[in-house]
Amino acid sequence: MTGDNDLHRGNAFARLFEAVREGVYIGTLSTRSDDSVTTAANPHLKLIFGYPTDVTEQDVTPFAATHFPDPAARIGFLNRLATEGAVTDYLLRLRRLDGSSVWVEVTARAEPAAEEGVFRVEALVRDVSERKKLDDQSRDLYQQLLQAEKMAALGQTISGVAHELNNPLATILSWAERLAERSLDSSSRKGVEVILAESERAARIVRNLLTFARKRQSTRSMIELNHVIQETLALRAYEQRLTNIEVVTAFAAGLPQVFADAHQIQQVLLNLVINAEQAMISANGRGSLVVRTWHDAERDAVVLEVTDDGPGVSAEMRGKIFDPFFTTKEVGKGTGLGLTVAYAIVQEHGGRIRVEERSQGASFLVELPVSDVGVTRKAPRTQGAPSMEAVQGAAVLLVEDERALAAAVSEALTDAGLKVDYAGEGEEALARVRQKDYDAVICDLKMPRVDGMMLYRAMAAATPALARRVIFVTGDVAGTDAERFLEDTGCRWLAKPFRLGDLLRAVRDTLA
Repeated sequence: MTGDNDLHRGNAFARLFEAVREGVYIGTLSTRSDDSVTTAANPHLKLIFGYPTDVTEQDVTPFAATHFPDPAARIGFLNRLATEGAVTDYLLRLRRLDGSSVWVEVTARAEPAAEEGVFRVEALVRDVSERKKLDDQSRDLYQQLLQAEKMAALGQTISGVAHELNNPLATILSWAERLAERSLDSSSRKGVEVILAESERAARIVRNLLTFARKRQSTRSMIELNHVIQETLALRAYEQRLTNIEVVTAFAAGLPQVFADAHQIQQVLLNLVINAEQAMISANGRGSLVVRTWHDAERDAVVLEVTDDGPGVSAEMRGKIFDPFFTTKEVGKGTGLGLTVAYAIVQEHGGRIRVEERSQGASFLVELPVSDVGVTRKAPRTQGAPSMEAVQGAAVLLVEDERALAAAVSEALTDAGLKVDYAGEGEEALARVRQKDYDAVICDLKMPRVDGMMLYRAMAAATPALARRVIFVTGDVAGTDAERFLEDTGCRWLAKPFRLGDLLRAVRDTLA
């Protein structure tokens, strides 16, 4: 009778061993070599690792070195088993027989065998690849939300800082332009040209800050991404030849168009390419850059990938790489804003940017949604010098709380043949409008007490014809409220710092 019971239990165990939906492994492993002997391996274990169903159990070796992409991970796993005698839900990334990755959780116990460094193992192996994928996607979403919060928190501060910087920059640029129009000796002229160039350089840095703060207006249209990439890479071709950077491109044919700002997408790509070049040169003195595109039909997105063979991005850095002001470069070599600006631009386009884990080098992917949106754009205005003869003698009210800037602008307008009155703030401007008829108003948008919006609304109620001839200037470019306001009014506006020629052109067109 006892024999019948033992046989029955044996048969039940065999059926369970065959039917259980987790991998079961019984065998011996060694911490000193790759030697392993499999005593038993159930069908589900074969399925997890891609073994044929008819392979003998002894040939199923899930913990052999060939199944570990990272040899150190195998050593750590075996040492843990040897020292503690058991593991529970131990996460491992292994290779299937066809080379593809599989994430498993191992619950096992181990007993020392007679030979040193060898132990007997009984293990349950659970395939958690899908769960790991969902966890990674959730973590990616969390990181994107966290990044958005960081950017939103700094956005308001940076917007205010940019406004404060743009006012003195506009003053410097305007006065430098005024000086450049005069007769100067060669040394003085050279100095003025340096001031103009450096002012515009500072203005570009501020525009980058505003892009990061998502305060910059963009001009979008349907663009061919491959064409934009080719133009951008052409800008770096000479520099890449000098620094021994080989560029390989693989562009998908028939790529759908995307609704985007070509200049901003170019800025994203330049940031990625230049970062890759610097990383490769720093690590190897040379490098290979691969730029490719394809259409992800499942996500209905166009994907741009930039891959380098540099030192790569560590797991710790991947969590910080898009943070504002984070940089691994030496002091003075980088602002830490390049990738943050790229992140802001891509997010504003409804896409996403991420860095992928690689065994060597780094790979950045930019996804842009495919869109069938069509837009029509006005033809750009001629960039020639404005002709002011037709509007000479017109009365213009200049409303600007930055007195040094107002003085430079007032001189330029007067020299162009206009009659200029000045108001240092909104209340004074309202008083002047009530006392005198003006042909146009140039008004700062952001001022203390009565700002440009309040002044405009008062003029629209009292003198609607004049309200249609207001030109706004602002150092805080196109924030949410300001952008909506400017769109609603239809008024012309210029971002500080502006060139005096652009302002004169706007005045001429408004008066005309």
